[in-house]
Amino acid sequence: METNGHMQHGTPAGDTAKADNDAKMRRYWQRNLRYMVVLLGIWFVAGYVLSIFFVNQLNAIHFGGFPLGFWFAQQGAMYVFVGLILAYFLLMDRLDKEFDVHE
Repeated sequence: METNGHMQHGTPAGDTAKADNDAKMRRYWQRNLRYMVVLLGIWFVAGYVLSIFFVNQLNAIHFGGFPLGFWFAQQGAMYVFVGLILAYFLLMDRLDKEFDVHE
């Protein structure tokens, strides 16, 4: 029932819709942050751990005539980074469509 333009019981529909939208956007950003953390972790492993810390072990393997450690430090990490950019684009495109925030 309504008196003087105010509802007596329950929450107005606008507040419920806003709360639902806020919860939806929190889930969206949580997934986005999870994607970023995983992809940055892969980047860290490729760019630092494999290229610096395990270079001697990787140099025992040859790839294209070069020691794998050298190749990975010079080229491989860059290819991984480009792949991560593509993966982030594809993941975010799918996430944007799922949460209906795409353009």
